[in-house]
Amino acid sequence: MVALLSGEHLIYTITVPLSTSIILSNIIIILGIAWNRQLHNTPNYFFLSLLVADMCTGVALPFIPLMGLNRELSFGSCLVAHIFPNFLFLAFLYNLVMVHYERYICIVDPLHYNTLWMHRSFPLALVVVWVPPLLYACLPAFGWNNWTGPDWNGCCESSQKVLPVSNCSANGTTCCSYRRVFPNAFIYLEVYGLVLPAILTIAGMTGRVLWITRGQLRDICRLHRSVERGSQASDREQRLNLRYTRCVVAVSLTFLACWVPYLIYMHVCIAFLISDTKWSSTTHIVLSCTGIGSMAVVPLVLGLANRQYTEPASKLLQKLRDRWSGRTPDVTD
Repeated sequence: MVALLSGEHLIYTITVPLSTSIILSNIIIILGIAWNRQLHNTPNYFFLSLLVADMCTGVALPFIPLMGLNRELSFGSCLVAHIFPNFLFLAFLYNLVMVHYERYICIVDPLHYNTLWMHRSFPLALVVVWVPPLLYACLPAFGWNNWTGPDWNGCCESSQKVLPVSNCSANGTTCCSYRRVFPNAFIYLEVYGLVLPAILTIAGMTGRVLWITRGQLRDICRLHRSVERGSQASDREQRLNLRYTRCVVAVSLTFLACWVPYLIYMHVCIAFLISDTKWSSTTHIVLSCTGIGSMAVVPLVLGLANRQYTEPASKLLQKLRDRWSGRTPDVTD
């Protein structure tokens, strides 16, 4: 029991500040889109759906590491505690893929961009990114679980001892563990059938966009040299190449900072699941908080990099700064 309480304290210590910052940042960007009527179009509606999913992930962030701890919960409460955070995470991932796909088509095939099925039927696109994650996450509630498996005669941990389920079943509660809710096949299918392909798809589309941008930049530089009739790169070409280099560096650093920690966490979990060995709860908590938290930052990077999204907040801060600076001389006098 002491180990469980210390684990929960560590989880809340790490996740609450991170979750609060994610929720507030998403609210700022959402209000920025809502207040600017010029941003009321289909691409921004997709991004708005992603922000809502990211904000929900921020709300569920403190509960995701708790899935790795054994707790005393009823059957229904245990299912909700595992299914609902998993649904929000999958919905966030599906929305992220949809946003990247929409922007990818805009660059790769701009002539047919407005005729995409996503633009012609936006409600259907919302169903695609929200309903399948819900259906898959609810499979354990429909019977695909290990709740009545023969290997769960004892799993509640108190300090370093393993107690039988009969000692953990007070007031209708039983030992709740992710191993009882999620079978190994369910975890493998989610990781290697849904999550990893989605991440690779996002990386592939991003790399393809950078490659196309590089080709277009070379064409622009070639036309510029033909007009200027010069053989050496001008200052404008150097600035364009510098901006492209900065873009590549920013994308690479974003991928390393946001996706690599989650990939490490995911494969470490699979390795321990295959070996069927116990590992330190502190290690699991740190890896899960770092992995999920870093991945939830991706939409914020995309949103905060767009000045149109943050313009209302910037104007509000500027007004507050002007008022404060205008009142400061009166206070000093």
